[in-house]
Amino acid sequence: MGTLCDLQLFSEHPGRANRLGKRIIADVERLEAKYSRYRADSLLSQINAVAKQGGSIRVDDETGYLLNYANTCYQQSDGLFDITSGVLRYAWRFHTNTLPSQDEIDPLLEKVGWHKLNWHKPDLEFTQAGMELDFGGIVKEYAVDRAATFCREAEITHALINLGGDIRLVGPRGNGEPWIVGIGHPRKPGKVLLNLSVTKGALASSGDYERCIVIDGVRYAHILNPKTGWPVRHLASVSVMSEFCVIGGSASTIAMLKEEQGPAWLVELGLPHLWMDVNGRQGGDL
Repeated sequence: MGTLCDLQLFSEHPGRANRLGKRIIADVERLEAKYSRYRADSLLSQINAVAKQGGSIRVDDETGYLLNYANTCYQQSDGLFDITSGVLRYAWRFHTNTLPSQDEIDPLLEKVGWHKLNWHKPDLEFTQAGMELDFGGIVKEYAVDRAATFCREAEITHALINLGGDIRLVGPRGNGEPWIVGIGHPRKPGKVLLNLSVTKGALASSGDYERCIVIDGVRYAHILNPKTGWPVRHLASVSVMSEFCVIGGSASTIAMLKEEQGPAWLVELGLPHLWMDVNGRQGGDL
């Protein structure tokens, strides 16, 4: 999934742990092959081929589940969490270290909007040509949660699943001690904002530091507001704990997108969280 992954399994039965590890790795690879926008043979590429022309496609149950979750996120974020916003990357070429013009962004905004789709499981219809879907904000977290389910099915009660910083803990460490999970500092590479002592649950983070450019002292991050086409500018990082990684991941991203209203929204959400804004102020209850 284009990132570093870590899987730690504790068991008195090495064969069982080995089989489980292979099953988890195979499932992560399956999901990547199915939903990667970088692979021409992926299901997502097939969906986007239909979207490019306009038209409809029937999807399987798993994809239907992801689309239903995307719809829930869209509704609960007032349209800020939008899996159709990936087309904005055509304007934001971070590797060039230059800003796009508004003339580049505006035509792409016309192709953004979950509300422009007709989704009635299992049928997905694109009423406007030129749109795209991108499951980048959901699939990795979904893969983490699936791995945790596999652990329970294999009766493994001590495990850590970490896919690029999206983490799920299945019970404490093998010796019964809690895991120590560090939340990275968004402005000090290699430094930790907070160390957590955790025995179960999921932790996911979003921030403006993973892929960004800095021009004239202003940081422009890869988290783009689908309504304006421009990056978020208020929060530097958000981390959310939840029972499920997919919930923590979407909640942290939505908070980033809500900018000044993000901290209050997190309090209303009621999940343990930590945030830091671009001025270094911190808040939350982790």
